[in-house]
Amino acid sequence: MSTTDQTATDIRPFHVDTPEAELVGLRDRVAATRWPSKELVEDRSQGVQLATLQELARYWTTDYDDGRVESRLNALPQFTTEIDGVEIHFIHVRSQHDDALPLIMTHGWPGSVIELLETVGPLTDPTAHGGRAEDAFDLVLPSLPGYGFSREPVEIGWDLGRTARAWAELMRRLGYDRYVAQGGDVGAGVTDTMARQAPEGLIGIHTNLLVPALGGAMPTDTDEERAAAAQLATFGQSGNGYYIEMATRPQTIGYALLDSPVALAAWMIDHDTDAYYKIARAFVDGEPSGNLTRDNVLDNITAYWLTGTGASAARSYWEAYGPDAPAAGRQPLPPPEIPVGFTTFPGEIWRTPRSWVEKSYPNVVYFNEVDRGGHFAAWEEPEIFTTELRAVFRPLR
Repeated sequence: MSTTDQTATDIRPFHVDTPEAELVGLRDRVAATRWPSKELVEDRSQGVQLATLQELARYWTTDYDDGRVESRLNALPQFTTEIDGVEIHFIHVRSQHDDALPLIMTHGWPGSVIELLETVGPLTDPTAHGGRAEDAFDLVLPSLPGYGFSREPVEIGWDLGRTARAWAELMRRLGYDRYVAQGGDVGAGVTDTMARQAPEGLIGIHTNLLVPALGGAMPTDTDEERAAAAQLATFGQSGNGYYIEMATRPQTIGYALLDSPVALAAWMIDHDTDAYYKIARAFVDGEPSGNLTRDNVLDNITAYWLTGTGASAARSYWEAYGPDAPAAGRQPLPPPEIPVGFTTFPGEIWRTPRSWVEKSYPNVVYFNEVDRGGHFAAWEEPEIFTTELRAVFRPLR
């Protein structure tokens, strides 16, 4: 990072520099893991399976290149800037093509900017990836406050709305007076909120997780709607343990996440059924699903460990969804008036019907169901994901 005298609002170049001692300490902690006995069931209903996590740990200490996080991030232009008292880290890649459309993409949990790296080339340089020059984007990938290389907040109040306002300020500082936004998971919440806040310059959004479905009843008149409602109900009954813990007691789980890299890994891969089994197959059977490879998954976990952000990332759920947070009980913002696009991926927690999207947003300009991909859509299937973004935002150029 730059050491020259600068004001808080300046944008400063950023470079990841990981001391070797931290990498040695990581390997030592993994090797010293105290393992529980094997689960008493044949599936994941008791949690992350012992065979999966032991193979992950073995690969982490013997085959994984622990310099990958540093080298992959440092291959891209990275910056930091202070917004509302928090130092925000972001990747900013300007396209070489004229009239590229600025796009800010927000990752989720248990993700980071790592999950979006495979999209950088196709989005900023489409002609090198089978696309058209007129589909190029200038790409901004911020790390959420308390995630990765963004600093963690030192006060409460960093809910989705505050982050959304910070992103609008970031785009203003970068000189963009006309831009679009995309988000998945927590990033979908931020993107949805940005659209409702309607900052000057935001002309359209796309998400791949329907945030309004988490907060209110949706129609169940058709078979498709009933199937989606059943999936949501299953998630609420047996799939959202991480959600409840982080929304109510993030500090409690934070001790394990900061002390044990294997505990951190278990917590992070136990997100949803589809993603878990894909990651398990990658480690146990050597059969990754798309880009959910062993190395890519460990890049993300390693980034959390090296930045010590397991607890602060968990607190973002308390801020956004916790009953004791300042944001709890606030009236929802009105639906956005700008164009909204949505893509349904088959492995998502629930498969969103078009009717639910149209109930949530008055100006749906794009809806598509694709045949591959899940919760980590940009990560697992970057080609499909980037094709969707080109399609939804093409009319807004």
